[in-house]
Amino acid sequence: MNVLKVPGRTIAVFVLPCLLLYVSLVFIPILVSMYSGLLDWNGIGESKFVGLDNFVQIFTADPVFWPAVRRTLMFAVFSMVEIPIALFVAILLNRYIRKPNFFVSSYFLPVILSVVIIGQLWKTIYNPASLGGMLNQILIAMGLSDWTKSWLTEPSIAIYALYIVALWQYLGYHVLIQFTGIQNIPSEIYEAAKIDGAEGFTADRYITLPMVVPIFKISIVLAFIGSLQAFDMIMVMTGGGPAHATDVISTHMYNMSFLSMKYGYGSALATILVILCLGATLIINAFFRRLEAKVS
Repeated sequence: MNVLKVPGRTIAVFVLPCLLLYVSLVFIPILVSMYSGLLDWNGIGESKFVGLDNFVQIFTADPVFWPAVRRTLMFAVFSMVEIPIALFVAILLNRYIRKPNFFVSSYFLPVILSVVIIGQLWKTIYNPASLGGMLNQILIAMGLSDWTKSWLTEPSIAIYALYIVALWQYLGYHVLIQFTGIQNIPSEIYEAAKIDGAEGFTADRYITLPMVVPIFKISIVLAFIGSLQAFDMIMVMTGGGPAHATDVISTHMYNMSFLSMKYGYGSALATILVILCLGATLIINAFFRRLEAKVS
């Protein structure tokens, strides 16, 4: 078979515009933000170069930062918990539902809804019983009135209430990804396994799970990185409150940059978030590279 060799200049002609666009919209802004993190600047007036002072203050004197890091990482861990659930749902849809596209689309519906709509919906669900909150009303109807809470105003539980909303919103997204991966597995492999006596969950264990590892990795990376950057839903539902109890790195960065007018300080927080996302991506890729090597 003759392989068509494309000249390097031709490849460059097609790749260079996209590369320039990527560098202009992604790489350069990151570098500018990193430089801004070295400044004492309110974003409008004159700036003063202070070196690493912003970073030192963040790590040593910021009472909000470390709790925000912990909540951010917990957000990421909680988001990864739903990936095995999404895979299990995708396997069930693929095996037992003759025309599963309707159910997959139904699971995916929360993903396409506006975050503002989702936030307002769940704020209504979480409202106190006196304000018609559905969750508390259900608990009262079940005789569990002692379990009723002010879900979004109690500092000890507010962040967990937000975790539940995030899991609900993005479950369908990962179900779609996993379902697509399972659908791409050739049916001949399952037929051959059935002849050898492997079917049902046995076939899933030895065929489905190993072959969807690359797709599983995509879901893990998207869920983890997306959770590290969680912002909009938190701002809609709690704004980081009460008393910073639901602040994560991104909301803390927003508050410092645009409410406290400490743009240089906020840029330093953004730099830390970028480094955290990059490090998490490298670690996850390294882990799955070893896992793929074992199952292949």
